[in-house]
Amino acid sequence: MSYDIIVLGSGPGGYVAAIRASQLGMKTAIVEREELGGICLNWGCIPTKALLKSANVFEYLNHAADYGIKVSGGEADFGAMIKRSRGVAEGMSKGIQFLMKKNKIDVIKGSGKVLAGKKLEVTDDKGNKETYAASKGIVIATGARSRKLPNLPQDGKKVIGYREAMTLENQPKKMVVVGSGAIGVEFAYFYNAIGTEVTIVEYMPTIVPVEDTDVSKQLEKSLKKQGVNIMTESSVEKVDTTGDGCKVTVKTKKGEEVISCDVVLSAVGIEANIEGVGLEEVGIATDKGKILVNDYYQTNMPGYYAIGDCVPGPALAHVASAEGIICVEKIAGHHPEPLNYNNIPGCTYCSPEVASVGHTERSAKEAGYDLKIGKFPFSASGKASAAGAKDGFVKLIFDAKYGELLGGHMIGSNVTEMIAEIVAVRKLEVTGEELIKTVHPHPTMSEAVMEAAAAAYDEVIHL
Repeated sequence: MSYDIIVLGSGPGGYVAAIRASQLGMKTAIVEREELGGICLNWGCIPTKALLKSANVFEYLNHAADYGIKVSGGEADFGAMIKRSRGVAEGMSKGIQFLMKKNKIDVIKGSGKVLAGKKLEVTDDKGNKETYAASKGIVIATGARSRKLPNLPQDGKKVIGYREAMTLENQPKKMVVVGSGAIGVEFAYFYNAIGTEVTIVEYMPTIVPVEDTDVSKQLEKSLKKQGVNIMTESSVEKVDTTGDGCKVTVKTKKGEEVISCDVVLSAVGIEANIEGVGLEEVGIATDKGKILVNDYYQTNMPGYYAIGDCVPGPALAHVASAEGIICVEKIAGHHPEPLNYNNIPGCTYCSPEVASVGHTERSAKEAGYDLKIGKFPFSASGKASAAGAKDGFVKLIFDAKYGELLGGHMIGSNVTEMIAEIVAVRKLEVTGEELIKTVHPHPTMSEAVMEAAAAAYDEVIHL
């Protein structure tokens, strides 16, 4: 079989690239060895949000009296939560199947390996091999998997990764989460909310260490208030799984401490899936476990492209999708604008939520900017007070000289739905003064954006 474009991997990078290629008139095929939608739809973004929603609802029930409602008998059904999450994931994957048919994209099941001459060999689950050709190019979108540390080997039962965390048969009574990035913090919140005793172990001085320091401190405060144990500047040295549970040896500033738990969740990042896909045979260059590409995702070998978690850059679903669109538009002869990696939003869906884009206060100072910083707490927001969600704030960082919005950082209820405004105004180069004069609806959480901008220029009204 011959195609214009063949995409290897059907995650949010791969399937989006395939759809855009088809829209542009190219005969397209996509190769997938597991479920359509990749990790994001099946084992990442979507099913975790379903679990987190269950935790949110359970928390509402437990705090119903705060809203003037009497409720009794609320109980977390762990198995039902897991079942609902898997059902949501299955539904989304079927949605991708529909999109493939709608856009006349051939779905080839099996494991793919790139060959010379813009060809791809696919091995199905029975070991049968078939070779396909792509006249315009092959797009590698093989994604990533949970990183495994030598001193923290995953056995899938007592020491687990994110996949197992979504499909445990029984709710653990005690859990240690190693790493406090988005994956670690989200699972820590979920399990704590439904009654598991959770301890987070983080090597860095603050949790969610890529975030602005003020956000990290607020999230730590909020999670501790919810009952999560947090150990920063600490590292897991070893895990003894010989008994019924786990004995986790943690090195802290004060010395070693042993924590007993049922399950250890390793959430120390991800590594790209680039082994066994033919890169070496074709001569595709890699560095530090990633495929090297240019601004339009062309590898060093003509006709071979790569996008998503297997290339350098933020390992985020929306980044992979944007890269896929830019990649195939360039292949089609269009002139897409290269992706601005300095304007990529990041979101963490614990409670309170975290969302950010651009410079942190520290990185802006290190870059040499003179700053105007505005911060507006949700405790001063009418909508937040009415919703009973006063934890958190919006923090905006401006260049004092030109009024450029260098970064936006939010922590609070539903802030992941608010960050897109900051991304858009940064894209459009809106100044701080212009943002202050942009009328925001009242009462809303998003008013805090306008108020934070006003705070930076000493014009804040409600604080």
